[in-house]
Amino acid sequence: MKLATYQDGSRDGQLVVVSRDLASAHYATGIASRLQQVLDDWGFLSPQLQDLSDALNQGRARHTFAFDPRQCLAPLPRAFQVVEGQAYPSLLQPREAGVSPVLAPGSGDHFAGACDLLRCTSEALGIDFGAGLAAITADVPQGVTPPQALDGMRLLVLTNSVRLRSLEAAEQAKGAGWVQSAPTLAFSPVAVTLDELGESWDKGRVHLPLHTSWNGRKVGMCDAGPEMQFHFGQLIAHLCATRAVRAGSVIGSGPVANAGTGTKGKAQWPKGYNSIAEKRAMETQLSGQPSTDYLQFGDTVRIEMKGKDGLSLFGAIDQELAPR
Repeated sequence: MKLATYQDGSRDGQLVVVSRDLASAHYATGIASRLQQVLDDWGFLSPQLQDLSDALNQGRARHTFAFDPRQCLAPLPRAFQVVEGQAYPSLLQPREAGVSPVLAPGSGDHFAGACDLLRCTSEALGIDFGAGLAAITADVPQGVTPPQALDGMRLLVLTNSVRLRSLEAAEQAKGAGWVQSAPTLAFSPVAVTLDELGESWDKGRVHLPLHTSWNGRKVGMCDAGPEMQFHFGQLIAHLCATRAVRAGSVIGSGPVANAGTGTKGKAQWPKGYNSIAEKRAMETQLSGQPSTDYLQFGDTVRIEMKGKDGLSLFGAIDQELAPR
C-alpha cells in the first residue's frame, strides 16, 4: 500500500491512503489519523489500511479525491530517531570493501514535504542535494542479524538530504556530526510498503534506477540495487548492535551512486550523480579542480523512481531553492 500525510494545519497532518497509480486518495481517519499511530500498532492497523487500499485500487472506495502531492507533508512529518548511512560507493569518503557501515545521526524534529521550498540564507554556503532512499522501521530489538533486521522494515521513501558543503568541512574537522551543515531532509510525497516494489525488492535492496533532474536536465539515473554496498538490513542491524530501535525510526542510505572507471583509471560515475559534491569530486580527479557550481536561488531539483511498468512509485520530490 501507499501512504501519505496531508496538511491540515497541525504538525503531524492527516494520514491518507493513496492509489497505486497516485491518482486518487482516501482519508484514513476511521482507522488512524497519523502514520506514527500505525507504526506503533502495525499488526492491528495495517491490515485495515490494506483493506482500504485494496478498495481504492479496485474502484470500490467511496469519498475518494484526486491526490495532490503539493498538499503533502512528509509521510512521517517527524521522527524520534534519524540516521543516514553511506551505503553506496563515494568519491567523498572512499572506504575499503568489507568494512562495517558508517552511520551518522540526523535531525528528526521536522522533515520537509516533497514540494516544499528549500530555503537558505546564502548561496555561498555551498547548497547541495542528495538523492537517496530511507527505511522507516517498526520496533527492532538489540542484537538482530541483518536478515532479522529486514523483518523490522515497514516502509520505504525517497529522500533529498540537503547539505551546506561550506560548513560541512568545519564540522568534520571538529570531529562533530552534521548539525549546521545538514539543515533539511525532504521525503517523497508517498511512503510505500515493500510489497509495492514486487520483484524489484530483493535482499534488502531496491533494484530500480533513481532519476534526478537539476533545472529540468537529468543528471542522475543510478541503479539503487547492485552497488548498494550495505543493504537496509545491514544498516539497521548495525544501528541495533548496542541498542533497540523504536517504531518510526528513519535509516537513510545516503546518495545513490554507481561507480565506474574513466580514463587512466580515474573514477567517474557512468550513470550520473545524485549530489553535486560527487560531481565536483569526479571533476577534481579528472582535471585537478571542480567546474560545477552548487545550487543557486531559483534552481529546481526533482527526484523520482519509476517501476518496471513506468509508473512513479513514490511520487516525485520536486523542490525549488529560495532565499530565506
